[in-house]
Amino acid sequence: MLAPAIKLCLFASGSFLIVGLLTGVWKYRWMMTSRDHSAPVYVDIAHRASFLYSFAALVLAKLLEYSPLPAGWQLVSAGLPLFYFAAAIARYAQLGWRNSTANQFSERNFITTWGMYLLIAGEVLGIAAIFGGFIYTQVLQ
Repeated sequence: MLAPAIKLCLFASGSFLIVGLLTGVWKYRWMMTSRDHSAPVYVDIAHRASFLYSFAALVLAKLLEYSPLPAGWQLVSAGLPLFYFAAAIARYAQLGWRNSTANQFSERNFITTWGMYLLIAGEVLGIAAIFGGFIYTQVLQ
C-alpha cells in the first residue's frame, strides 16, 4: 500500500500530464488557425510547465519513499509544492486564455509580490524537507 503523500504525488503527476496533453491540443489549434502559426505565449508556457511539473511530481514521489517524516508531515511537504505547481499552471492558462502578451510581472500586485514569496517558500521548503529526508536516510546513515 502506497503512503498517502506518494499517492498524492502520483495523482498530481498524472493530472499535470493530462493537462500538458490538453494544453498541447490548445496550442496546436492556435498554431493551425493563427496568422503567424503560433500560440499565445502563456498557452505555450502552460503546455511546457505542465509536462515539467508532471515529472517533478514523480521525483517527489520517489524521494518520499525514503522519507523518515511522519505521514502527516509528508503530506504537507508534498502538498505545498504540488499546490503551487498547479497554481502556476492555472495562472499560465488564465493568461493564455486572455491571449495576454504582457509579462505577468510587468504589473506589481498581490500575485507578483506576496504570491511569489509564498510560492517560493512553499516549493523550496516542501521539497527541501522531502530531499532532506532522503539525504538523512540514504546518504548520512
